[in-house]
Amino acid sequence: MLSDDTLADLAELIKTWGRELGFQQVGITDTHLEAHEAHLNTWLDKGYHGEMGFMDKHGTKRTRPAELEPGTQRVISVRMDYLPAEVESTKVLGQPRRAYVSRYALGRDYHKLMRKRLAQLAKQIEHKVGAFGYRAFVDSAPVMERALAQKAGLGWFGKNAMLLNPKAGSLFFLGELYTDLPLPVDAPFEEEHCGSCNACRTACPTGAIVDDKVVDSRKCISYLTIELHGAIPVEYRRAMGNRIYGCDDCQLVCPFTRFTRATQEDDFAPRHDLDRASLVRLFTWGEEEFLAKTAGSPIRRIGYERWLRNIAVGLGNAPWSEAVEAALWARRAFPSELVREHVAWALEEQRFKRETRIATAAS
Repeated sequence: MLSDDTLADLAELIKTWGRELGFQQVGITDTHLEAHEAHLNTWLDKGYHGEMGFMDKHGTKRTRPAELEPGTQRVISVRMDYLPAEVESTKVLGQPRRAYVSRYALGRDYHKLMRKRLAQLAKQIEHKVGAFGYRAFVDSAPVMERALAQKAGLGWFGKNAMLLNPKAGSLFFLGELYTDLPLPVDAPFEEEHCGSCNACRTACPTGAIVDDKVVDSRKCISYLTIELHGAIPVEYRRAMGNRIYGCDDCQLVCPFTRFTRATQEDDFAPRHDLDRASLVRLFTWGEEEFLAKTAGSPIRRIGYERWLRNIAVGLGNAPWSEAVEAALWARRAFPSELVREHVAWALEEQRFKRETRIATAAS
């Protein structure tokens, strides 16, 4: 048994060690998530999770940490900023011949890096107090990471349902260390700073933010390009623009994003020029090249077929050019029906633009 004073000192050490390990913020909370559980159940009942069956799969293990990891009394919540230096997000969005990849996915997969750091943090705690019960999570199990982070004082829920921090916006990853240590908890972040601002709702290309702090995933471009396995609904394809993996619009327009500092983690730096590559170039990748260049990347999880599906939509939205049309024709007979369907749509979009261009020139 550890005394209250020892636990209080340990909590402060944990925060110091966390910052030394590269986490920008560390907070501690209890496991009571009743209000968040009710909100989640309402969201699920409305079907806003779409094909993300994992959101409903584990029952109350997601909202009751001690059911997922028996003995859990506290959750150590950590934040790690990921915005790479010298990345011009909005500039790429304004260049429709280039591919836009969500900023978090430009470098190496964050899961292993953060889990390793959390394991190191646990070892430091163990060295200080002896063996204790713990389990580390980084978006890898049914965990209410944003709710726990809010309760641990890391930020508040914005109108786009993202966790916002007044000094970092929302361009960060979250991780958790479930523990049986009865550490003192931090005050939750109760004050919300969004006020009358609706920039995120206004900027959402598909109107996926259907209410305050409520996102209908079925309309969200991040869901459509990453989680959806089948065809992208036609009504959302033009709105996708050149976004081929994820979407950051609601984050980029947030006034608090201007306070985001560039990450110091080399693993988050863009690889293979993914922050500026052209749609045509990426569409020419063969499957072996795709697998090689997405090794250790979050992008790998969507697979080659959906990679081509997404880029085909981007090419359909690009300004007409012979290069774009030729790239699409080269995939017209691709073995996957899913890819062929999106290529056919893109070719029709390009045909319309070409004919419009000719008609305009003739007049």
